[in-house]
Amino acid sequence: MGSTKSERYFVFMNYDPEYKRLRADRTKRGAYELDMYLSRKHDELLANTLEHGSYEKKISLVIVDGFAVEITEDQASVLRSASGVRVVEKNQELPS
Repeated sequence: MGSTKSERYFVFMNYDPEYKRLRADRTKRGAYELDMYLSRKHDELLANTLEHGSYEKKISLVIVDGFAVEITEDQASVLRSASGVRVVEKNQELPS
């Protein structure tokens, strides 16, 4: 069993034609629609995959179809096998 300590992970999604279509729209409305689409998509993935209240999504990333989330190692393993997920990577702190 993995650690119960929550750490920041980055989750990147598989190719999504809707993301590509929305990202191509460079208008303010297009940017807003892309933000809303990704936020809803990422929230739904987490809600359908992990127990409510057991994670904290930090941000959806618009430049890539992905997001940052505070989860445990076990939850990261669950997300890795979720439909539509390409990569789940733990944040690596750089030495100062």
